Amino acid sequence: MDVFYAQWIRQKNGCAINTFNNRLEETLAACPENVRNLLTLIDIIDALIDKNKQKSLPEAFLKQSNDLLDDNNNITADDFEKSNNYFDSIADQEIIRYMNNDSKLDSSFNDFINNLPTESEPNPTFYKIYPSLATISANFIKIRVKCIYLLNMIFERVQPIIDLSFAPGESILVDELGNVRAYLLYRKKFALFEESLQKTSAGYLDRVTVKFDTVKASTNSANGENTMFYQAYEQLHKDAHSLFRSESERLWEASYVEMHSVDAGGPYRDSITCICLDICSTRLPLFILCPNGRTNTGLNRDCWIPNVFSPYESIPNKFKNQYQFVGQLMGMAMRKKHFLDLKFPILLWKQLIREQVTIKDIEAIDLQSFKIIEEVERNFLENEVIDTDIDIEYLFSSIMSELRFDVVSSAGQTYELVPGGKEIPITASNFKDYCTKYREYRLNEFHRQIEFICQGFYSVVPFYYLSLFTADELEEAVCGKGLIDVELLKRNTFYGEPYNQDSPHILRFWTVLNEMFNEEQKKSFIAFVWGRSTLPRCDQDFTSHFCINPYYASSNEVDKQLPRSHTCGFSLDLPEYSTTEIMYERLNYAITYCSSIDGD
Repeated sequence: MDVFYAQWIRQKNGCAINTFNNRLEETLAACPENVRNLLTLIDIIDALIDKNKQKSLPEAFLKQSNDLLDDNNNITADDFEKSNNYFDSIADQEIIRYMNNDSKLDSSFNDFINNLPTESEPNPTFYKIYPSLATISANFIKIRVKCIYLLNMIFERVQPIIDLSFAPGESILVDELGNVRAYLLYRKKFALFEESLQKTSAGYLDRVTVKFDTVKASTNSANGENTMFYQAYEQLHKDAHSLFRSESERLWEASYVEMHSVDAGGPYRDSITCICLDICSTRLPLFILCPNGRTNTGLNRDCWIPNVFSPYESIPNKFKNQYQFVGQLMGMAMRKKHFLDLKFPILLWKQLIREQVTIKDIEAIDLQSFKIIEEVERNFLENEVIDTDIDIEYLFSSIMSELRFDVVSSAGQTYELVPGGKEIPITASNFKDYCTKYREYRLNEFHRQIEFICQGFYSVVPFYYLSLFTADELEEAVCGKGLIDVELLKRNTFYGEPYNQDSPHILRFWTVLNEMFNEEQKKSFIAFVWGRSTLPRCDQDFTSHFCINPYYASSNEVDKQLPRSHTCGFSLDLPEYSTTEIMYERLNYAITYCSSIDGD
């Protein structure tokens, strides 16, 4: 297929405009139907994601809307052209999220589509938890929904001829289709994935008994060898690749030493909870709190990253095997829907689906990771442009006199970027090479560790259909949605003078958070005010309390203001909005678009 697709692209790019359509029709007519549908699918995605809004839907797609949808729901070129300008990737993902969350779509597309509003004006009431959609004509949203649904129908038809086993860079066709994953409905891709789980099941296996010594687990040990995780690892890891693919509801029986409990499910679930607590903790040497968490800056402060090992030495087998076991536990979670409470950053989930890790992903867990070299690069370029007579070498010797060809890792160790790097000063002539090697190190710092996790993960769940998932979807499939306990937060909240828990707009605030926000919005709110997406498990685990402070504004301007967060202090400056509806709207806008509205 890659050879055919390359020839197809060459023909498209090489044809003159006046001959293109004729040759295109001749080539398409000679293709099997599935191949024609595949090329149509690529053109659909190109039209949907085109930021310049210059590309149209392919004629074949419009024809299929007549064949696959009823007369009331077909799509015209005029429909798409009028509506397309109002949509970007954020609005599209809100539509996908809405479609994923509506159960009516499981039974009947007609029932689902007919339930949508059709007026030419926006319907902020119907789309109240989708800020982008709340400002777009309801009729245009309906057109977009039909496009996305039909795209999914076409993908379902062509999927059998697509080889999804290719990693990025191995197939130009699969790379071109990479953008489709964000437009596939969750139920569609998970149905394919479930089918692959059935095919790779190990059947019903005898349940093993795993002995846990909780007294031993409560004591410190070298390399975490007393922990619940390590106790499970020692007894399970050799056969986990088959045991974790068992059809049995519970994969082991948890036997707690000297506790005389009978495992009817409770001890088994408790053992998994304890294992997860060990993974994201300092009790094991496998993961460390990310730099943002350690410095209390930026977002994702509750995320744990793989521990750092010297880039010039092999990672010891004992750690390699434990990382693989972590991956096997994650595979078990996907198979058994026994979600794991793991706090990993997006860069780990991206590598699991073979998606490229970016500088933005690194900055998401280490706000300061590229600050120094970016600042020096700016100064370097400015001086080159402004005054070529300036002694650049002098600038480097003064600005970067202490820097060498080495890097401080995410765990705080210093590693040479080249042999003997600690003795090589940074100069104007080698600065670009230094920046290149610095970025390469940062982007690959955790690659080996996560690759071991991948190996364990793929030994339990097949990779093939994982490539259809986004990183966020994979995280949810392993960890679940999670719940934000609003009452727990409320018990650990203070109020700045003159507010108190009975102030009218404070009551409105808790109404919005508890009754009007869904779980996703609650997580976003916690991230907005605290830089993390979860709350502590209990009152005793709160190291700081949430505080709601006054936001001073003139009375005629207050409803126009956005709330302001201080993530370092876990606090919110909250305007005294006049109604609950305005409170909802302003808070929802802030948590969706304004993570940078931070008073720190």
